[in-house]
Amino acid sequence: MSDVTAAPAYPENQGPDVPPGPFYAENKAEQLPRPASASTVVESGRLWLSPSAVFTRDHLFGDVDPVKSTIPLAAFCFMTGLIDSVCFTAVFVWAGFQTGNTVQLSLAIARLFSGSPGHRDFTFHISDQQALTSLLTFNAGAFIGRLGDRMGPRSRAWLMLGTFIQALFTMAAAIAAWQSGQISVATDRFNPAWTNACTFAAIGLMSASIGLQAIMGKRVNTQFTTTVVLTTVWCELMADPKLFKLNRYIISRDHKIIAIFVLFLGGFVGRALIDQIGAAGTLGVGTGIRVIIAMWWLFVPGKANAQKTKKPETA
Repeated sequence: MSDVTAAPAYPENQGPDVPPGPFYAENKAEQLPRPASASTVVESGRLWLSPSAVFTRDHLFGDVDPVKSTIPLAAFCFMTGLIDSVCFTAVFVWAGFQTGNTVQLSLAIARLFSGSPGHRDFTFHISDQQALTSLLTFNAGAFIGRLGDRMGPRSRAWLMLGTFIQALFTMAAAIAAWQSGQISVATDRFNPAWTNACTFAAIGLMSASIGLQAIMGKRVNTQFTTTVVLTTVWCELMADPKLFKLNRYIISRDHKIIAIFVLFLGGFVGRALIDQIGAAGTLGVGTGIRVIIAMWWLFVPGKANAQKTKKPETA
């Protein structure tokens, strides 16, 4: 039998229709003769100094280079940590980690069948209501991400608009938490700090912002393809064949480490801010950060001589 030549590990024509995984756009950057970060700094600097080029239609609707999108995507991870710290501190429900919320709802249904027939618990506990609110609104936010499929999931116009919508959700959550008049820190697991309608709205708006962020990060298709749940990132990091090559800059490894560290930092900063200025103030700070991220997308360079990528098909 003749030998069959193996297919290249990375396709020549990277596009949004290429699935995530081994075909991350950053993987090809490791073969470049010069580190991608060096050219990114130079090209971003040129954009900062040429506002006349930045606000042109071609630039706004042009696609960013995924390899050069590290800063705004890392900032997405930071926001996941910050917002989840607000939600979990108040009600012990995650705004972004929907695995836990889904399992919590399954346990709530299972509780209907536990115990003897005359002593079963048929109440819909407030923690379960909050988990359901988070799950539904997270998916609603992610559904809004389908707008990006129409505009171009990597176009600066959509990345700016989508991030600005996230900022509006976060701002509305801050107002809802402020108007609720309730404290920001729960005293124990079975006594959530948020119980009224305004706080339910705050949970929903926070979850919607992260749902939209999640789908936007995935569409860019880099090592930051998940800016929300890091279980897969941890597994891929531990399985990375270049994990212990510490004398080299390995994108597949180092960007995962950045994502984990920045999300951890976001949670730490979020809790520190809650103790000082409360949940509403912390979400206000998050709103400002999201606006900065939205503007930052303007200055992310595109691929040199790149053709406009085909929009993915939608159902």
